[in-house]
Amino acid sequence: MPKLRNDRKRRASIEGAHRSVRSPEEPVVSVIIPVFNERKTIVPVLRNAARVHPQTEVIVVANGTTDGTCRIAERMGARVIRYPERLGHDVGRSIGARYARGAVLLFTDGDIVVPASDMRALADAVGRGVDVALNSYSGPTRQRENVHGVVLAKHALNAALSRPDLRGASLTTIPHAISRSALSAIGVESLAVPPMAQAIAVRKGLRVEAVRLIDVGRKNPLRRRRSQGKDPLESLIVGDHYEALHWLAASEGERGGLPDLGRMRETVR
Repeated sequence: MPKLRNDRKRRASIEGAHRSVRSPEEPVVSVIIPVFNERKTIVPVLRNAARVHPQTEVIVVANGTTDGTCRIAERMGARVIRYPERLGHDVGRSIGARYARGAVLLFTDGDIVVPASDMRALADAVGRGVDVALNSYSGPTRQRENVHGVVLAKHALNAALSRPDLRGASLTTIPHAISRSALSAIGVESLAVPPMAQAIAVRKGLRVEAVRLIDVGRKNPLRRRRSQGKDPLESLIVGDHYEALHWLAASEGERGGLPDLGRMRETVR
């Protein structure tokens, strides 16, 4: 009997969310959510996504999902794009952007419940003219030793882009939002490498701002396997930043367009 009551509560919860998630015919905001087996969190994630704006479409990009997440998302009214293999969150965002119809594209993940008010602040910033609205979360920055490589990479890229004011704010961190015009300038493919997309946005003169501090570090599930005490995703994300720095050097010279400040290098030859 308790199980029956729980099943009824679950069905009622999903059916209630269904009414609020259903996509409008002309969306203003497209919330794009890549997922991989997020059955435990998908309902509150979608509910918050649907509340970002009265005219919001919710797009779920399911890659490699086998736990019923897709069925739940469809019953709640989200548009679900399915891929049988795992593509990763970044590629999922790029795919979702291809299908988005809104003037504002907002990206979050299916395993972290972000309040609608936080996501709304990013979407509103884009509505006011910001092209790329970033979460200002920089990760753990108080350590003096053994600083995480991703934290260093984010700060280094922003410094190379002459945007130290952004500190560690990055398109690698969710949630974030971009305008339709920013998508055209950056290119859908570049979204698959977030640091590259950020570098292109800055160098093309787009308005890139760290809009709101949303501490997703505390909400991030402990699902990353550790190998010899290292984060297995660290090398991947740092490599993405190397790729962005390489693009910057290739397009603007080895100094990334920065002046040499009058150094007399011939004196050391």
